[in-house]
Amino acid sequence: MLDLVIRNGLVVNAGGTQRADIGVAGETIVQLGRDIAGATREIDAAGLYVMPGGVDVHTHLDLDLPGFQTAEDFRSGTVAAACGGTTTIVDFCQQRHGQSLREALDIWQAKAAGKAVTDYGFHIVVTDMNADVEKELAGLPAQGVTSFKLFMAYKDAQMVDDRTMLRTFDVARREGALVMVHAENGDAADYLIEKAVAAGNLSTFNHALTRPPRVESEATGRAIALAEMAGAPVYIVHLTCGDALDAVIAGRRRNVDVIAETCTHYLFGTQDDLARPDFEGAKWVLTPPLRTRKDQELLWQSLGNGTLSVVSSDDASWPFEGQKRQADFTRIPNGAPGIEERMIMTYQGVNRGHFNVNRFVEIVSTNPACLFGLAPKKGAVAVGADADIVLWDPEAETVITQSKLNHAVDFTLFEGQKVKGLPRCVVRRGEVIVENGRFCGATGGGRFIRRSRYRR
Repeated sequence: MLDLVIRNGLVVNAGGTQRADIGVAGETIVQLGRDIAGATREIDAAGLYVMPGGVDVHTHLDLDLPGFQTAEDFRSGTVAAACGGTTTIVDFCQQRHGQSLREALDIWQAKAAGKAVTDYGFHIVVTDMNADVEKELAGLPAQGVTSFKLFMAYKDAQMVDDRTMLRTFDVARREGALVMVHAENGDAADYLIEKAVAAGNLSTFNHALTRPPRVESEATGRAIALAEMAGAPVYIVHLTCGDALDAVIAGRRRNVDVIAETCTHYLFGTQDDLARPDFEGAKWVLTPPLRTRKDQELLWQSLGNGTLSVVSSDDASWPFEGQKRQADFTRIPNGAPGIEERMIMTYQGVNRGHFNVNRFVEIVSTNPACLFGLAPKKGAVAVGADADIVLWDPEAETVITQSKLNHAVDFTLFEGQKVKGLPRCVVRRGEVIVENGRFCGATGGGRFIRRSRYRR
């Protein structure tokens, strides 16, 4: 007898839609069709979409920086993710200066073990390259860590030079890894910030003025050029503006394997939000900064036409009270929460006609799963895949409010947004962990996923 059958739903994958029932044995989808025999548990999905669980490949859980600590750890953050429809995350493991990659990974494994309720993997952030680290880097794909992150910004902290980037790209090409790049010219941003401070321009709106689009697009073009020199793929994280999109398109015309994501907050906020009164603008201090309405429209278009491949949350849950609530923009930690809202807010693109429901599944689940070595187990409702399933109600409506969310941080960027389309039930590897929008699973049920090497 099967463990679970989901009946009467409309199965939505990136490649198409079909009316079918789903049979689950243990953790795996074993049948897809009609007239499936009974099971220990049956769920009626009439009127609902049956989708693969979301895959969020850009999160920052249990992150500490000097003077700051995120509100979300691996329990609260993954509970929030699950309640929003996400069943797998890939978090950033941060190498500190003087630290080996093994030490960094051990720290992150300890943070997640026994807490995560979704499945999870890790990217490694390289900040301190030397011969030993380069050797370690080459060995990580065999351990299931198949993506490396580089920062071109945050001078005197995480920022690396072009030589380090080339060395990392070389390793990635040889070992089958994907390099993710935070593309901003850190020297330019640092200089513009110094000028603003000297002039006494400390309001939150100056965050956007000191990191203009050219700071992002120059670095995007340079990252793509360095990847091209090394013959390696490159993944541009949190792309925000038309200038950076142009650099991605130009790279593809030269046959560079360049992929780009955007994040939910760039689809709904603009730089005008930085000017909100009563310190509210501090909530919107993100890096790169929010851009114009025109840039926002270009991002939606680019998700629809395939220029952008993924929507991630870039969840960085710095509390508003005590951390982000600052009068001086240079003292505000960059980033905002969004792990729970990611799929719900991105689905509004279906309601607004930017893309169809199959493309929605592609950008929030299938593409990130395929690009980051999680497919074919993740990212599709298919025989042989993990039973990571979301029952999605396309007609359900609500207003996003802090009080309705399951995260631990003290605000949401999307307060007051009316939305249509919500997850009703979430299944992770055959276990129902969310019912009627509320978490009902067990702490620590998530599993570390050894990801496969990058291939296109």
